[in-house]
Amino acid sequence: MKRYTLAAVAAFTLACHPISAHEFKAGDLVIDHPMAFETPKTAMSGGGYLTITNTGSTPDRLIEVRADYPKVQLHTTEEKDGVFKMMHVEAVEISPGETVKFAPGGLHVMFMGLNGDPFEVGEKIPATLVFEKAGEVKVVFDVEERNGEAMDHSKHGTMD
Repeated sequence: MKRYTLAAVAAFTLACHPISAHEFKAGDLVIDHPMAFETPKTAMSGGGYLTITNTGSTPDRLIEVRADYPKVQLHTTEEKDGVFKMMHVEAVEISPGETVKFAPGGLHVMFMGLNGDPFEVGEKIPATLVFEKAGEVKVVFDVEERNGEAMDHSKHGTMD
């Protein structure tokens, strides 16, 4: 289990420039409620979710997410003939005035390589979102209890 001291999480959170309890801002971008669901002990990966709103007049692109895991990627979920498949995406565009939702069954951040270290309710996952124009934005994904509606990532490995 990745454990962070309260002081380390507090320092990281202050560095993120939160504008509310769980909202982060970088230029014209507002990142709201980064979170992940708890995972089973056998999970090899877990999904991260958030919303990004572009309040400006020019587009930006999320091009990378960094966190302390062997592999972190942007994914989307596509359905064809009743079969759902996760696909790696290189970037996600956020147009002016648009809100992009990362949610179960759609766009999400895939944290891969949990290797027996599951996400647990209450855990904080520090990460850095990398935007083409806004640059690097430090955020914290809060691990929350699964409500039964989310897609199960426990059996997924390193998909490309």
